[in-house]
Amino acid sequence: MTTATNPPGWYPDPHGAPGLRWWDGSRWTEHTHAGTDAGGIPPQQGPQDSSSPWEIPIEGAHDADRIRRQVQQKAGVGPVSGGGGTLFSEPVLVVNQKTKLIELAAEYSVFDQNGTPIGSVAEIGQSALRKVVRFMTSWDQFLTHRLEVRDAAGQPVMLLTRPAKLIKSRVLVARPDGSQLGEIVQQNAIGKINFALMVDGRQIGAIKAENWRAWNFAITDHTDTEVARITKTFEGLARTLFTTADNYVVQIHRPLADPLLSMVVASALTVDTALKQDSRGLG
Repeated sequence: MTTATNPPGWYPDPHGAPGLRWWDGSRWTEHTHAGTDAGGIPPQQGPQDSSSPWEIPIEGAHDADRIRRQVQQKAGVGPVSGGGGTLFSEPVLVVNQKTKLIELAAEYSVFDQNGTPIGSVAEIGQSALRKVVRFMTSWDQFLTHRLEVRDAAGQPVMLLTRPAKLIKSRVLVARPDGSQLGEIVQQNAIGKINFALMVDGRQIGAIKAENWRAWNFAITDHTDTEVARITKTFEGLARTLFTTADNYVVQIHRPLADPLLSMVVASALTVDTALKQDSRGLG
């Protein structure tokens, strides 16, 4: 078993996926390799940081104890029994943004309530010019954004597209092959933000902000019964004031069936990058 004493390197994937996963010396990362021999690739040949020169990470790896504190103390959740170790089977999702002084492409890691990595979210399709626009202006909030949701092995499980917008937003939720699952449609532009979860032209649920700043959300089903809750957790004043990172804890109250399950997970994973309303946000 790999521990914090092991040097950075490629090791058998702890999640049971074929091939190897990169251990950075303190945690498992999202990087995988098709090789089969642990340690066969020297650490210096590990995955390269693909961050733009403008994107400056200022924090190290996530710690399991810190995530448990985030869930239990800051969000007031759990411990919650059950869970199957995937994005679609865990009762609690911890969505933590990669900390950067300047954000040019949204990146999130997703953990279970015990700090085990179970997925990630990455913004895709951004050109160098688009990143310059994002760095220099706030016009980026009006342009199209595409997010790829990946499982613990790095394989796409969902595609989320927020088309260019002027006032109200909507998010297209699709399977990896591009076939559409549904839409998340903004209902109002003033006051507490409210989104409808739409599938085949009918509303199956909603996302309701609990205050005008849109920090915490309730997700309901078609009967207006709350089925999940999204709670923003703060990581300290310095982090809040001087970085772009946002962290959320998502509690799904009971097992859900598709299409509501997929729409709830999509809502949870896009609430910051695609739904939040602020001067630099995407909502």
